[in-house]
Amino acid sequence: MPSPYRAVFDAPGTLAFSAAGFLGRMPLSMMGIGVVTMVSQITGRYGLAGALSATLAMAAAVMGPQVSRLVDRYGQRRVLRPVTLVAAAAVAGLLVCAQQGFPEWTLFVFAVGAGCVPSMGSMVRARWAAIYRGSSRDLHTAYSWESIVDEVCFIFGPIVSIGLSTAWFPEAGPLLAGVFLVIGVFWLTAQRATEPRPASPKDRTGGSALRSRGLQVLVSAFVATGAIFGAVDVVTVAFAEERGHKASASLVLAVYALGSCLAGAVFGLLHLKGSPSTRWLLGVCAMAVSMIPLQLAGSLPFLAVALFVAGLAIAPTMVTTMALVEQHVPRTQLTEGMTWTSTGLAVGVALGSSAAGWVVDASGARAGYVVPAVAGALAAAVALRGYRRLAEPAATGGRGEDDRDLRNDGEHVA
Repeated sequence: MPSPYRAVFDAPGTLAFSAAGFLGRMPLSMMGIGVVTMVSQITGRYGLAGALSATLAMAAAVMGPQVSRLVDRYGQRRVLRPVTLVAAAAVAGLLVCAQQGFPEWTLFVFAVGAGCVPSMGSMVRARWAAIYRGSSRDLHTAYSWESIVDEVCFIFGPIVSIGLSTAWFPEAGPLLAGVFLVIGVFWLTAQRATEPRPASPKDRTGGSALRSRGLQVLVSAFVATGAIFGAVDVVTVAFAEERGHKASASLVLAVYALGSCLAGAVFGLLHLKGSPSTRWLLGVCAMAVSMIPLQLAGSLPFLAVALFVAGLAIAPTMVTTMALVEQHVPRTQLTEGMTWTSTGLAVGVALGSSAAGWVVDASGARAGYVVPAVAGALAAAVALRGYRRLAEPAATGGRGEDDRDLRNDGEHVA
């Protein structure tokens, strides 16, 4: 492990909570694609599969920020354990209904319940922020590491989920995702020493973190960015199936995540200068441009190369996003603020996977790659329009304001 990454793990407990977060985040890459694979195998209908995946994502988008707001108020352990049990029970109900061939509406009911799944990435990053608040260099490295962990999840998650569902039984992928969720959450919340302290009543900020003008830009752009991810997942599975290699979809999607993983690893080693808002704008635009070559895909090898290149822009953009959230959201609402970006992605995944499913059913897989291209263009447009908001200093109590206070007081807070 390069020295900057090794250094951030010198703090006690960091390796353990990062490992727990890894397990708890595996369902993020396994559940949606697992449901698509399961339903398409059982019914042969990609429209229904995409709609169910979209329902899961939309439910998480609605409930995720509310769960995180409660976490900011009452702590991770008190909130995450009960909501995780609800989500696990709903996943079990979804799988039983699919396996037994129950009416379609029952699938959607349980898919909504499964949306109680907490945003594990936000929980882990909140722990890093509590440890390295005031040290932007260490926090940049920590966030880069978590971005690598995210991409490792997306490298192996689809492989495991699709592989189990196609080689064993259709429900196997989502089932294992539910098991990972329960283990990860209960392991994380057992680690009390690194759990961020809930905000005291006198320090709590009223209202939602989404009142921040900068956060509004980030979330809006991430809706379009999420549509890229959701559409690419659904269309790639259909594209591989049309060519008689459905199981290969997991490998192609893993290559997509591998590009992001490698870029994130390098990004964490850099000593960056300049404005994070400018880096974020360039990253979003690069993601949009990278969708153009997918329109030329005629084979799985070409598609894998195109997705690898596209993945290079993802992790640096995500890392920069977390830095911007800290600058534009009050410290007492940091977990909620981070979760809102995940919510934007989830809404986008829902829209993208649903739209892509219908396009695939109507016109075939290759036509489906128009959906992520359009989503990329929208993301770039939102980023360009909202750039000024992100570049403005925000008096929110976030890291930017904390650093100004430290300079004024001549102190350093680790």
